[in-house]
Amino acid sequence: MGSIPKLLIAAGIVLIAAGLLWSLAGRFLPLGRLPGDIAIEKENVKFYFPIVTCIVISVVFSLVMYVIRIFFK
Repeated sequence: MGSIPKLLIAAGIVLIAAGLLWSLAGRFLPLGRLPGDIAIEKENVKFYFPIVTCIVISVVFSLVMYVIRIFFK
């Protein structure tokens, strides 16, 4: 098997694990409704931008990639 199929299989496993973790942790962590997220509700319009949630996810992802880079160097 070549490297591309292995990469796709690994990416699929990571996405499934992330989805399961997100659904289980969603009960305990209010991810998506953190303080600092922008929510504007008018009569006919709802606007929601999870800026703090994006920052938290970015920091966690960066830390994970940093650790992976250290171990697979």
